[in-house]
Order: sequence, then C-alpha cells, then structure tokens
Amino acid sequence: MANQYYSQLAVNYCIKLDIQDDFLQETFISIVFYYIFLAGDIKLAIECSMGNVLRRGIRVQKPVDQNMSVRVVDWPAHFNYSSPDKCATIDLASDRRLTYAELHERVGRLAGHLKSLGIKRGDRVAFLALNSTDILDIILASWRIGAVVLALNYRLTAAELEFIVSDAGATVLFYDHELDTVVTDLCALVSIEHTIGLDGMGGPSTFETAVAGGKMIESMIAQGNDDQCMLMYSSGTTGRPKGVIITHGMIFYAAVNGVPQSMTTSQSVWLSVMPLFHIGGLNVSSLPALWIGATNVVMRNFDPELMLDVISDAELGITHTICVPAMYIAMRQHPKAETSDFSRMVAALAGGASVPKELVEWWFSRGFTIRDGYGMTESAASNCISAWDDVPHNLGTSGKALMYTQMRIVGPNGEDVPQGQTGEIWMRGPTITPGYWNNDAANQKAFEDGWFKSGDIARRDSSGNFIIEDRADDMYISGGENVYPAEIEGVLYELAAIAEVAVIGVCDDKWGETGCAVVVFKQGAELSLADMQAHCSNKLAKFKHPSHMVFLPALPRNATGKVKKFELRKSIPPLIFKE
Repeated sequence: MANQYYSQLAVNYCIKLDIQDDFLQETFISIVFYYIFLAGDIKLAIECSMGNVLRRGIRVQKPVDQNMSVRVVDWPAHFNYSSPDKCATIDLASDRRLTYAELHERVGRLAGHLKSLGIKRGDRVAFLALNSTDILDIILASWRIGAVVLALNYRLTAAELEFIVSDAGATVLFYDHELDTVVTDLCALVSIEHTIGLDGMGGPSTFETAVAGGKMIESMIAQGNDDQCMLMYSSGTTGRPKGVIITHGMIFYAAVNGVPQSMTTSQSVWLSVMPLFHIGGLNVSSLPALWIGATNVVMRNFDPELMLDVISDAELGITHTICVPAMYIAMRQHPKAETSDFSRMVAALAGGASVPKELVEWWFSRGFTIRDGYGMTESAASNCISAWDDVPHNLGTSGKALMYTQMRIVGPNGEDVPQGQTGEIWMRGPTITPGYWNNDAANQKAFEDGWFKSGDIARRDSSGNFIIEDRADDMYISGGENVYPAEIEGVLYELAAIAEVAVIGVCDDKWGETGCAVVVFKQGAELSLADMQAHCSNKLAKFKHPSHMVFLPALPRNATGKVKKFELRKSIPPLIFKE
C-alpha cells in the first residue's frame, strides 16, 4: 500500500513538473524510491530527486534548488551500522578477512592518514598494485574525504606511466613492493609528493603503518552524484591512453543497472580475478558487491587451476565472477575443468572481447553458464548483458540495453540504421562519462548532441539484442566489403587445434585488404591454411576467409586480456611477405 502511495505521488510530481520523457520519468521515480529507502522522508526524496534530474538537463516549470543532488553513500559506514558482522572482503593470497565493521575502521583510519598528508577534495590518489583487498581500502578511504582515485595498470613501464601520472597530477601513490623497480624509475621521471608501499599481504609496510596510525574519520564528506571519484586511463590498444572521468553517479547507476541482472544479493559472494585497475574487474564485481553488502573475494593473479579450486570450495561459496574470454579458455584447457563443482554459481559474466559460441556451449554442457556482456570504461562497464535464458539457445549477442543506459546504432549519416544493419554504438545516460581528462580534442570527437560515440560496431537482431561485431579500428575492407574479425575468430575457435586466434587485415594488391589469422596452436596440434579455409567454406562468405595464417607461441595481450591488435598489425605483415 505504501509503495502504491509513493509511486502515485512520484507520478503526480512528474505531471506537475512537466517531466514528459518516459525515460526521465522512470529515472525520477526511481530516485524518489531510493531516497525514501535512504531517508524515510518523502519531501526530501522529491527535492533530492529534482536536484538530480536537473543536473541531467531536464527542464521543469517549477523552480527548485539546482544545487541539490543525490547524496553519495559511504558503503562501509552504512553496513557497519546495518550489518557490522557480515563478511565484507576476503583476500585469497593472505587469507585476510574483514567484516564490514573492520572494513569501516580500516577505511576511516586510512582516510585520516590521507587527510594528515593534506589530501583534500578533488586531489588524485593513485594506486599501482597487484590485486588485493588493500586496493578497496584505498578507494573507499579516498572517497571518504572526497579524493579522486587514479587506477594505474601495473603492467606498464615507468616510461608509459610517466605520461599518465603527469597528466593526472597525482599527489599520492600507493604501490606494491613487487613493483619497487618500476616505482623507482617512475619517481625519477615525475614528481609525486607522497609514496606509500604495501605488500598486498598485510605484512609490515608503510601502508599498514598508515592504517594503524591514522586518526579515524567516521563519515564521508558531503558529495553528489556528479562529483568525480575516479580516473581510469584507456587500455591503449589503439594508441596513447585517454583519462576517463568517472563520477559517483556512474558508479551508483552501474550498480542499479547490474545488480538485478546478475542476481546479486547481500548473500552473494563475488570473486574478483580481473585486475582491479580495470573497470570490468572493479565495477562489475568488487564495487557492486560492496554497494549491496555482499562479500567480495579478491584473487591476486589469475591462475586457471586456482580459480577452479576456489569456485569448487564450498566454504568460500563463490556465486559470481567475471572473466575475459581468454581466462575461460585457459580454465577449459585445465584438467580440473572436468571435475570442478559449479553448483553454487549464479552468474559467470564475460566481457572485454567477443565470446566464441563454441566456448559458451562447452562450459554450458558442464553446468557453467557464461553470459556475455558489453561495456567500456566510458560507460562504467554498464551497457548490456545477455539474458539468462538466452544460453545456450540464442548465443552471440550481448543482450539488451540496461535500464539506465540508452543505446543506439548509428550509420555514417548520423541516423539510426534499420534492424539487422551494422553501425556505431552511441550511448547516453547517467552511466556515461562526462568526458576525458585534460583532452578537449578527444571530447569534441567523442560526443555529439549529448551522445557518446563508442567506436564499436554492432547490429541488433529481431528481438532487439545487441550483437557486437568489432571495434571500428579493427574492421578492415576487402573488395569493398566491411569485414569484422570477431565474427571470423568465433568460427575459427570451433577448430580443435586452435588455442588462441586473432584476425587482422593486411594489404592485398587485388582486394585492398584481406584477412590474416594469427594462431596459437594447442600443444601437439597442427593445421594448414587450406584446412582453415575449408572449415570456413560453409560458415562464412568467401571474402571473409583468411588468406594468410601466421603461427605465434602466444598472442600479445594487455593486462585485461585484450589482444593488442595494433601490435599485430605492425609485426605480422613482414612475416607474411617472407612466405
């Protein structure tokens, strides 16, 4: 009865304030419900909801306080109040376990230490570390005092990090002692006011000293959804990285988008194995888990055998995880994949690259359901996800757009393309970045009429599901036809001899460009180009068949498992010319 009353009241306000767009009405009503839950105050709910939607550019006829915005909630502080004894985090490598009360304490003391260093709202606090629950402490402590977290890729060299740290203007750097040499070299290239070392295991370090000695800060300074909370630099598979601004609102709406779709509850146990400096590793697993009061288990490095053991461990009770396809491939190739216990798994998500259909079918036959999703740093990894009942009957799609992320497929003329035709994904909504850091040129190129242009090519099936074809940068043109390597790779993965494959376009005198399959074979396996082309004959149009094949011991990948195709486009053509 109360819900009906509040719902009707929210609808009445939509009418009264002349909010006519359906999407914006849904947004407004949802925020009203959020504030009722948070404060139990319907007047405050209406006022705060209006403040939030005004920041989204909604025109209303009734004057309101435009500075009002949805209050950012301090998760450790909230769950310290509501469920203090609930397990919040488990660090696998060190077997450290924190309740929400203990997490609140560590976060508060670390926040106090940062404040004692002079860190204030908007300052950039960087971390360069392998996965551990220490990273979550750093993020949440920084947010408590309004600082912006700079996530650094620990696989980069000092020379690569120099640009990022300089561009971001980091004041503090938390770093893993395993990276001492890189940090020493980095500090010789760029000035960083404070460096704090940690071992990721809870051992003696300046980090643990800071946590123990910091003056406790109990609560978060007032912040709104439009306030910046993170800075993540693009993975650099296409060139120099760009700093993506991430706001508290992006994090919030990504959780609202994703938690229901992944069926996450406060009783869930999320396994984080992807790097936490990556948006998928952090904002699909760790942050939503802590947002809803679940448990987050953090693995220091991906190891296929260890991951299978952890999923099978009834005491840990893993229910959710996310991996890139390369991780699922590596797990499949381990003998324990045939005997592991997947009975507790609720959701196994995949992102970062297209998932071969054959791989999903293989795992499904063993009781392990992989659901493909699509997202990017610029959307807080929150675009779309395939439905549970799409597996295994309707594979090859990334599902439909999530509630608070609008998506279009747009042609070269800037108009939406018909269903079934390919175009570029454009997106908008509260999960989308407001822009790139210190990069006006990139912002002008990326945004048009309020829409962010992703650079990803997709089409929609008859049910409205998005089918991601490829990056626009990876597409090549053969004889005037657009060719999307991801489609060809999915077919080639059906071949038993292939462990890994990447297809790139190379110059061709007759066709302009043609395909080259860069292949990693399974141990002892062999395959000829003719065999590969024969396999494609009934599955792909002839212009899509690879004309060349090159063998490598491993594909070059970045830290999140994406193949560095720009490197292959440089290194492979000279090998072909030697054929």
